[in-house]
Amino acid sequence: MAPLAGVSLYTWTTIIGVVLAGISLGNYLGGRLADRAASNRTLGTLLYLSGLASLVLLPLVAGGEVTDAFPQNLPLIPTIVLLAVMLFFLPSLLMGMVSPMVVKLTLKSLSTSGNVVGTIYAWSTLGAILGTFATGLVLVGHFGTRAVVLGIGVALMGLGLICGNFLRSAGSMAVLAVPIAFMVMVLIRSDGLNAGCLRETDYYCIDIQEERLRGTLVKILKLDLLAHNYTAVDDPTYLHYPYMKIFGELTEYVARLRPDFRALMIGGGAYTLPRYAEVVYPAAQMEVVEIDPVVTDIAYQELGLPRSDRIVTHNLDGRQMVDTLLASGQKYDLVLVDVFHDIALPFHLTTSEFDAKVRGLLHQDGLYLVVVVDKLRGGIFLPSCVRTMRQVFPHVYVLAEGAPWRRRGQDLTFEPFVIAGSMAPLDSERLAAVRGQGSGGLRASDVMDAADMDAWLRSAGGVVLTDDYAPVDNLMAARFLERLGR
Repeated sequence: MAPLAGVSLYTWTTIIGVVLAGISLGNYLGGRLADRAASNRTLGTLLYLSGLASLVLLPLVAGGEVTDAFPQNLPLIPTIVLLAVMLFFLPSLLMGMVSPMVVKLTLKSLSTSGNVVGTIYAWSTLGAILGTFATGLVLVGHFGTRAVVLGIGVALMGLGLICGNFLRSAGSMAVLAVPIAFMVMVLIRSDGLNAGCLRETDYYCIDIQEERLRGTLVKILKLDLLAHNYTAVDDPTYLHYPYMKIFGELTEYVARLRPDFRALMIGGGAYTLPRYAEVVYPAAQMEVVEIDPVVTDIAYQELGLPRSDRIVTHNLDGRQMVDTLLASGQKYDLVLVDVFHDIALPFHLTTSEFDAKVRGLLHQDGLYLVVVVDKLRGGIFLPSCVRTMRQVFPHVYVLAEGAPWRRRGQDLTFEPFVIAGSMAPLDSERLAAVRGQGSGGLRASDVMDAADMDAWLRSAGGVVLTDDYAPVDNLMAARFLERLGR
C-alpha cells in the first residue's frame, strides 16, 4: 500500500478493517458451506483458492496503476478503502471460510464441541500472532513483501492440494495446474515480483535514480513515493531543494557565532546536509538520527557519504534518541528535523511535548529547524506546527525562498517551509551576512515578519498538536489525494 497511497493512520485503519470484514463474512459463508458440503475436498479447494487470490495481488499492484480504475475526484478515505478492498478483501474472505470448515470436519460429538471449537480457534489465534511477529520483525526485512506474498500463496495452494487429496487424482491435478500455469505467466509478464526499487526494508521501498541538472549529475534518493533529496556525489556542497538551501544558510548563521558548533539532524535520508557541513565546517560535529539502517548503508554505498568521525549516525527513532540524549545531558547548537514530508508524517515528532524535549537539548542561543510541506494558504498542517512550536519557544519564524506570503490569492501547490524556533531572537544582521544559496547567490532564507505571521495565523486555522491529539493525517489529507492524482 505504501507506494500506492503512502503509510498513514488511514492506511493502517483501513487495512485492518477490510481484513476483519473479509474474515467475518468468510466465517459466516464458511459456516453455511460447511453445513451443506463439508469434506476434505471442499477444505482443500478453499485453501487452494485462498492461495490463488493471494498471488493475484502481485500482478494487481505491479506498476502502481491499480488506482486508475477508481472514479476521479473521490475523497481520500473512500479511495484508500476501495484500494484496500480490491487488494485484501477476497483473500481474507476465502481464508475466513477455512475455520468453520475445519470445525465441521473435526467435530464428532456435541459433548466435545466446546473443546474442539476452543482448540481450533486457540491454534488459529496463535498462528495469527506468530504470523504477525514473523512477518513484521523478520520476513519483510529479509525477503520483501512480494516474496512473502508469493510464499503465502504457494504454501496455501500446496496445503490445498494435500488436504483435498488432489494429488491422488491425475484429472484433478490437470485441472488445478491450469490456474497455476496462468498465474506463472501473468507474474512473469507483469514483473509482479519486482518491488520496483533497489532495496525493500522494514520501513521503505528505497530506490536510487540518476538525473542531469544544469550539467550536474545527481542521484535522487526515493523512499516509497517520496523523492527525498538530490545529491551530487562529486560535489558535497550541492544543495537542490529550497528548504535544504535554507538549512545551509542557517547552518552558516550558527557557524558564524560558533565555528565548532554541534548539530543534531533527525532524519538522515540522503545525508545531504551532513555531507555539506562536513566539508564546509571542518570544526563542526554532526550527529544524524536515521531510523532505517539500510538508508544509511545506501548513503555510504551510493550517495558519497564519507565514513567520517565527524558524522555520527544513530539508527533509532528520533524521539527515542532525543530522550536518550536528554538523559545523558547532551547539548547542541542546532537541531534540524527533516521527517515531515508530504506523505511521511510521524505524528509523535510534531507535538508540543516533543518540541519541549528538543528545547532541553539546545543551548540558550541554539536553533531548532523543522521542514514542513504544505500550502501557506489553505493548508492546515503548517499553521498547526507553528502554533505548536509557539507553545514552547518564545521566538518562532517561518522561512521560505521567494517569500510566498507576499503572493495574493489561494495557493495552488504544496511547497516546503522551514519553521525556526529559538529562545533568543534571530540576529537579522548576522543572517543577512550569510552566503546566499539561492540562484545567483541570492539568499534563500526569506523570513516572514511578525505582522505578516500574526495576520496569516488569524485566518489560517490549525490546532496545537499534543501527544494526546495530533491528527496530522487528517491535516494533510489533501496532499494524499494530490499524490493519488485525485
